[in-house]
Amino acid sequence: MTAYIDPDRENWAVFKSLPRDRPIHMLNLIKLRDLAEYPEGHELHGKGLTGAEAYAIYEKRFQELVADDGAAMVWEAPLECTVTGPAGEWDKAFVMGYPNAGVFMGMVKNEEYVRDALPHRTAAVADSRLIRFQG
Repeated sequence: MTAYIDPDRENWAVFKSLPRDRPIHMLNLIKLRDLAEYPEGHELHGKGLTGAEAYAIYEKRFQELVADDGAAMVWEAPLECTVTGPAGEWDKAFVMGYPNAGVFMGMVKNEEYVRDALPHRTAAVADSRLIRFQG
């Protein structure tokens, strides 16, 4: 099975073609690695962090970076069981709200995000889905 960590060019192009001036919601489905996989040379490489620990670092840094942009958690709750589909497929599910698509696009291109947050997400996540909805 193919794992998805980052958007491919085609999906990113579709995202960019949609209106940028209205609120959006982003559904996040996350499967975490048992152990985080930081690249060689990263300060946390080989430190034995779990995927959940690395993702917690990502979430904290992400929240700090978007706090002043109007982005906010819309919904998050612990998963209890899967009713339809394979059990254990996802570890986290939540919806982030953005005042517009431009805020989301600005965040993913922000140098601080790329340098200080994204490496933790990449190390933590084994598979993911990110689905845009009209806000």
